[in-house]
Order: sequence, then structure tokens, then C-alpha cells
Amino acid sequence: MQVSKREAKFLRRAIVEWQHTQRLDPETAQRLTDDIAVIPFDWKALGKYSFLLSIICIIIALVAVISDDYLRELLHVLFNAPPLAKCAGMAATAGAIFTFGLRRRGKYPDKSFSNEAIFFLGVLAVAGAVYQLGLALGKDSGHFSLLILLSCLIYGVLGYFFRSGLIWLFALLSLGGWLGAETGYASGWGAYYLGMNYPLRFTLFGGLLTAAGLALQSQEKLRPFQHTTLVMGLLYLFIALWILSIFGNHGDEETWARVKQIELFHWSLLFALAAGWAIYYGLRHDNTTVKGFGLTFLFLNCYTRFFEFFWDSTNKVIFFVLLSVSFWGLGHVAEKLWRLGEKRQA
Repeated sequence: MQVSKREAKFLRRAIVEWQHTQRLDPETAQRLTDDIAVIPFDWKALGKYSFLLSIICIIIALVAVISDDYLRELLHVLFNAPPLAKCAGMAATAGAIFTFGLRRRGKYPDKSFSNEAIFFLGVLAVAGAVYQLGLALGKDSGHFSLLILLSCLIYGVLGYFFRSGLIWLFALLSLGGWLGAETGYASGWGAYYLGMNYPLRFTLFGGLLTAAGLALQSQEKLRPFQHTTLVMGLLYLFIALWILSIFGNHGDEETWARVKQIELFHWSLLFALAAGWAIYYGLRHDNTTVKGFGLTFLFLNCYTRFFEFFWDSTNKVIFFVLLSVSFWGLGHVAEKLWRLGEKRQA
């Protein structure tokens, strides 16, 4: 059995533990140990990150085309057609890409990274089609959130029927974009909507999405999208809470600058309570994803408050000495817990 170095170390440790507790006889333990073959190089990880970098380069190239006046004008000359025709062309391109991707996935189901990368090209084509549709309809009123919602619906349907986590991810990203654009339009692009600024709105949105991600565990048909939904919900929730703990429910910089940091403490407390809930839930249900988010953002909350309350009032030498001591203590506790785990498994 070929495994990575980390997996081989874990398996060998498990075999030693089972032999020590007499669940395996020495002969069987030796056969199992001899059957473990360490992969000299993790080609799977290289392939995954290579496709990820390729996607990032495609996005950068598209942004460069859009931002470059010469290239944009050249494309306009080469593809000088009405927006509705361009929309139809992009939609046909997306259909061809998705058809090719589905056939390729059926033929090579094990090539998941390259298959998802092909689906990503289809996602870009859908975005282009929706954009051209907006130009054809003359969406100059600022109510472009309807186009974002259309993208969300298309990605959601395609992601569900194609069983693609990547397309489902873009559906959730589009849903967040729609929320921001729609509430901005409804408020006249002001700072508040129903008394809430953007971070507070996305805190509620992230909480609902997180709850949906946890609820999908019991839905067999939607279970493949459970992890993606949960991660995106936690990202929306904790990033919004972090921003909220710094700026509070204020809509402009002048108002925020007149507020003392202690007056925003209740938002920091809410941030800490959310992180504490994530840690508790993760430990109770053995969910490393939720627990990891809770621990990460609890530390981020603590260090953000440290900078807020002591940066201006503390000598910089003392400030960084205290910061160094805190990191040293954190590392010491982490090392102690790691060694305790090693002793238990030995």
C-alpha cells in the first residue's frame, strides 16, 4: 500500500499500539508494516496546487485584459457583435465546456483536479454570458444584483446536478455578492440597511450559511456540498465578526474615529462567544473544521484587542517584548499538548 510519509508514520504507530495491546500478533504486525510503502514524492499535492495556480493565472490574465485599454479595444474590434449575440456565444461556450467536462469525468473519474479545472472554465464562461446579458438589457440603473442572483441560481443548479463542489462554491460566492449588492441598492448605496452596516449583515448571513452547512449533514442528496457550505459560512461569519469587532456597527470613518475602543467591546465579546461556540461544537462533535476556525479566530480576536488597547499607550520595546512572550507561551502550550498526544499514542 502506497501512502505519504505522514500517513505511513500514523499507520506504523497504530500497528505498534495494536501489537502492544495484543490486538495484533507479531507476525501479522510485521506483515502489515512491510506492506506500507512510502511515496517518495507527493505528486497528488503537486497536481492539485498546479491546477490551482493555473486557475489563478487565468483570473489574473482576465483581469489584465479588462484593465488594459489596448487589449480591451482589440477584443472589441475582434468580437464586434451585439451584447445579446455575445451572451449567446458565451452560453454556448459554457455548454460545450461543461459537456466536455462531464464526458471526461465519466471517462476519467479519478482525475478530479483536472476535471474541476475544466468546470472552472465553464464557470468563467457563464459569468461572461451573464455580464453580456446585463449589457444587452441595459443594466445601468445600478440594480445589477439581479444578474448576480441569476449567476447564483445557474451555479447552484449546475453544481447540484454535476455534483461539483467547485461550482457550488461559486454559487455561494455569488449569493454573498448578491446580498451585498441587493442590500446596497435597496439602501440607496448608503452605509446602513435596516440599521445594519455591511459587516453586521454578513455576520447574520454567515451564521445562517453555517447553520445550513451543519444541517446538510443529515441530507443525503446534499451531503457532498456540506463541507463547502460549512467552510464558506464560517468564513463569512468570522471575517465579518472580526471587522465588526474593530469598526462596530458604524457606517463612516469619521463616526468610528470619535468612538472609544472600549465602546466596541461588546462586539469583541460577541466575536469571542462565536469562537468559543465553534471550539465547543468542534470538540463535542469531533469536527476539526469548526474547531479550527474557532481556535484561529479566537487567537485573532485576542491579538487584535492587544494591538487596539496597547499599541498607542505602551512603549514599543515593551509592546513587542510582551507580544514575544505571548507567542512564546502559546508555542510552549502547543508543544506541551503535542508531546502529551505523542506519549498517549506511544
